[in-house]
Amino acid sequence: MPADTLAPANTDAGYVERIAFVVELAERLQAYGTTVQRLEGAIEAVARRLGLECAPWVNPTGMVLAFRDPARPTGMSDTTRVVRLGSGDTDLYRLCETDRIADEVMAGTLDVPAGRAALRQLVQGIGTRGRIAQVLSFGLASAAVAGLLRLPWLDVATAGIIGLMIGLLEAAAQTRPRLSEAFEAIAGLLAGTVAILVASLIGPLNLNTVIIASLIVLLPGMTLTNAMNELTSRHLVSGTARFAGAMTTILKLTIGTAIALNLAHMAGLEPAVRASRPQPDWVVWIALGFGAFAFAVLFRAHRRDYPLVMLAAASGYMISRFGGEAFGAPAGVFLAALGMTAAGNIYARLFNRPGALVRLPGIIMLVPGSVALRSVISLVQAQDIGAGQDAAMMAMNTLMALLAGLMFGNLLVTARRNL
Repeated sequence: MPADTLAPANTDAGYVERIAFVVELAERLQAYGTTVQRLEGAIEAVARRLGLECAPWVNPTGMVLAFRDPARPTGMSDTTRVVRLGSGDTDLYRLCETDRIADEVMAGTLDVPAGRAALRQLVQGIGTRGRIAQVLSFGLASAAVAGLLRLPWLDVATAGIIGLMIGLLEAAAQTRPRLSEAFEAIAGLLAGTVAILVASLIGPLNLNTVIIASLIVLLPGMTLTNAMNELTSRHLVSGTARFAGAMTTILKLTIGTAIALNLAHMAGLEPAVRASRPQPDWVVWIALGFGAFAFAVLFRAHRRDYPLVMLAAASGYMISRFGGEAFGAPAGVFLAALGMTAAGNIYARLFNRPGALVRLPGIIMLVPGSVALRSVISLVQAQDIGAGQDAAMMAMNTLMALLAGLMFGNLLVTARRNL
């Protein structure tokens, strides 16, 4: 959505209709993965263009929107809407459609009731083909991450199979609330059990690394990054809540994995563990291509945007890798986050579309969720606070570098758009 320096538009619609549109817009933006500071900025910009004053207060599970008609005396038109929200998820196609609809309403080419109806149509499910693609992408992403880590072929295959099974579990949890509550713990239990069985009965594995690769889609690295981003933007309640949610997800994944390890010990299973990274560079590049494609599907981008999303994901990884080889791992993460944030803002300026199409895929392979999970798993396995310290410090360094890149990227190229 462009800057709100233009005169108000579409103010011929009723006051209640304009409020209803802004509320619907806010719900859609939150549902499709918009961070709080960007969401509030977008709401305020749209409200002003519709001739409204809006004071939003948003957190990850709810929002309070206070409206006023500036053309009426103070107190005569004050309206407050309290909205209970579910957990949002990244959906780039619907985010782009929401942005397009808001632009058309602000420009006056689409009236407010029709705009609200168009937003409501976005709630429709993704269909059977979309669900199948999502499930397959779970497995493909897990196998691709194992390839990026240069794991042996047995490890890659094991991670891919576990990822596919978790994708099926996630599809089942969509319609089963009780399963959804314990989903991450069950996924950790499933990943740990299958990996232990393979390492005990078939061949040795890089056990913890395979488990982490198989759980890669569930790791809350993006949530953790968004939480710190909100905290630095002084959205303290939202950032704290999102950070707590990310840590809870990590703990649930660890609980499931710990249960699997204890059950294996009780059953007398002794998984064969090895530390081996034998794959050549060509495997890494093929894995990068498949991983970028898998995340394009998981982010639910439109097919026409697949090349852009895949290029962004691959670019972020390559900047991080080569920058890390030249200047150290944290510097590589910083440069990648800086470059992809600036590139996203440039894309938004040039094409009048959400910069999230570039920014989110560009940093997805940089987020510190996998390192955080490794530190907690190591801590639980060793029952020693020192065991996970190295991994915890690595996660902290990665998070700080990523956050610095996001902040300075926005300074380098100022965003014209809140998305």
